[in-house]
Amino acid sequence: MRACALPLLTLLLATGCALGPNYQRPRLSILEGYRGQAKAEAASLADQPWWEVFGDQTLKALIAQSLENNYDVRTAVWRVEEYRARAGIDQSAWLPAVTPGAQWQRGRQSDFAPNGGKTGAIWDVRASLSWELDLWGRVRRLNEASQAQYLGAQEQRRGVYLSAVAQVAQAYFELRELDARLAIAKATTAAFQETRDLFARRLTGGTASALETARAEAALASASATIPNLERQIQAQENLLSFLVGRNPSPIPRGAALTDQPLPPAIPGGLPSALLERRPDLKTAEQDLVAANAGIGLAQASYFPTLSLTGLFGGLAPQVVDLFGPGKAWAIAPSLSGPTLQGLRLRHQKEVRVAQWEQAKTRYEATVTSAFGEVSTALTAYAKLAEVEQRQARAVAANKESVRLVTLRYTAGLSSYLEVLDAQQQLFPAENTLSQARLSRLLTMVQLYKALGGGWRLQDDFRSAKP
Repeated sequence: MRACALPLLTLLLATGCALGPNYQRPRLSILEGYRGQAKAEAASLADQPWWEVFGDQTLKALIAQSLENNYDVRTAVWRVEEYRARAGIDQSAWLPAVTPGAQWQRGRQSDFAPNGGKTGAIWDVRASLSWELDLWGRVRRLNEASQAQYLGAQEQRRGVYLSAVAQVAQAYFELRELDARLAIAKATTAAFQETRDLFARRLTGGTASALETARAEAALASASATIPNLERQIQAQENLLSFLVGRNPSPIPRGAALTDQPLPPAIPGGLPSALLERRPDLKTAEQDLVAANAGIGLAQASYFPTLSLTGLFGGLAPQVVDLFGPGKAWAIAPSLSGPTLQGLRLRHQKEVRVAQWEQAKTRYEATVTSAFGEVSTALTAYAKLAEVEQRQARAVAANKESVRLVTLRYTAGLSSYLEVLDAQQQLFPAENTLSQARLSRLLTMVQLYKALGGGWRLQDDFRSAKP
């Protein structure tokens, strides 16, 4: 055994060699700032956890429920466990595999055999060992690939967490916008009801025509028809939110009104280079690239022979007490096996791995480019939508004043019924447009938070955070 120790130690030291290229992040062309951003900021919206970005307490509670019960979140958690176990399987290749076995046999030899005619029992206990010495780094590259897949699954889980936050926030804001439109529809219906009653009274008094009353009745019916349709959409949105938080369809509690939802006046986008460390999808794409790079090393290692160490220790004896005495046996045998007469198979296997790496590299570059575009689009949209909402608010205020003035003029006999209906019919869509403008700003904030990889400083488990 001492004679075998030095050669074995030499072989183990030789396992530091690993064929194939070591991973290096591809060089990317990164600008100093995003398009639409005047100056790149060191701070970013993504630095804040979600419970600081969203100020509505009801929304915070819904997000917390989603991170606990959302079906995609639960699936992502178990996917991480799957790849953790897969990585453990590949890590076991570093250690020798020991297979124990035992057998008991009783029988009688033939009378014609030497020393035949005897009846007896045989005990056979042994343990076999097999161990691949990683001379060319095959096991190391295999572990690099599985570790990258495990880390990629973790980043996918973070991405699912971030998507769950964004989906719940978006669905909640859309619900509050539907609530706002329903309130506008009810207020408009009430206004048309007053106008219709006014025309009816004037018709009874002989100061209005039947045409005026009929037009007012038509406007009232048209406005009131939107109410059941909005109520249908609200229930569907509540069902969607119930699904996102992982529960059966049920009413959703309300928090702040749509116009009371807090919005930061300006949102820093952060440095573009930091996006590579924030966004889970970019980090997942990079881990896929790491795994593909390790695959090239695996393909190169297949060109060289595999050195394995096998051993046996046990005993064979008619009595159990003699198994490890006179009946003991042991053996150790290194074996070398290599590829021969493989034709072009090994070369094509390496070409496959190289092509897979190039595909992973292209996907990584495309994901990075797309991410920069998403951030730039969201930054510009947030700034422009603020102007849209401000101007639309002025339009609504002007329309409300117009309705008030024309109603006074009609009552005084200075305006026709057409002017009253026209002013009211312009106010209704203007108020809806203002509501949609506020919703667009809120959704843009959510999309920007997601595009920047929001919450990137949090620990692995988002669910540990409490609003």
